[in-house]
Amino acid sequence: MANGWAPDGAVQDQIDSTVSDAVDLARSRLPQGEGLTHCEDCDAPIPEGRRRAVPGVRLCVACQEAADAQSRNSAGYNRRASKDSQLR
Repeated sequence: MANGWAPDGAVQDQIDSTVSDAVDLARSRLPQGEGLTHCEDCDAPIPEGRRRAVPGVRLCVACQEAADAQSRNSAGYNRRASKDSQLR
């Protein structure tokens, strides 16, 4: 059932597009290439177990946790462009 002028399935298309964008973003953040033996931020050694578990690892656990926390704090965007999202 359409909403106003939107064609049938428009809401699902919007949801699918949002999920697809999130998957693409997650894939782009995966480490690539050969992993490092020492953290590129703090130069601490990266344990062998972590290097085997996460191919292409570039950060130690502490620096990775800090990077993850920082990326969680950055706000995404709202496709619907609600007034609430425009005020941020």
